[in-house]
Amino acid sequence: MIRRCAISFFVLLFCMQFTCQAQNTNTSQAGQMFITRGWVYQGDTIPWIQLRTVHVFEELKFKKKKDYENYQRLIRDVKRVLPIANEVNSAIIETYEYLQTIPNEKERKRHIKDLEKGIKQQYTPRLKKLTTRQGKLLIRLIDRQSNQTTYELVKAFLGSFRATTYQVFASLFGFSLKKHYDPEGDDALTERVIILVENGQV
Repeated sequence: MIRRCAISFFVLLFCMQFTCQAQNTNTSQAGQMFITRGWVYQGDTIPWIQLRTVHVFEELKFKKKKDYENYQRLIRDVKRVLPIANEVNSAIIETYEYLQTIPNEKERKRHIKDLEKGIKQQYTPRLKKLTTRQGKLLIRLIDRQSNQTTYELVKAFLGSFRATTYQVFASLFGFSLKKHYDPEGDDALTERVIILVENGQV
């Protein structure tokens, strides 16, 4: 379970005071000016600074060195694969919106065919560099980011036959395009890492 860290008023004031002191020092040394929002409290003007949300989790305890190494490997994998999953999700949204503007079914099919060719050219070199573990993670993260499995996406854009063909081909290498992302179950640790990575905490 995620416990969001609520920063107390006094800690916030301390951070503001520290920031103001640092800014005053920089101003006096370099002649620079810093502008920030502020609010008035009992006649005093206090700088108002919005701090980012900090996610706090229970400390992980590793029984074996290998478990720790696997966790560090998961962090590296997420950092490498998550950007690709985000790109795929953006491409899905853009493609869907553009297809809605094409009234002719023949033209839509032609566009999808060209899109498939472009995707292969763009992503094949990158995907070849992924390990098997990273490839399986990518399939789950695509489901996380788009709320649809890779199989469902292929089926929606390319049809059932192509989706089944890709699924059979992927299964030969131990993959499943129908794999769902489970943040409360098997992917709980991955979800934790993703949140920390997205927030810049790891």
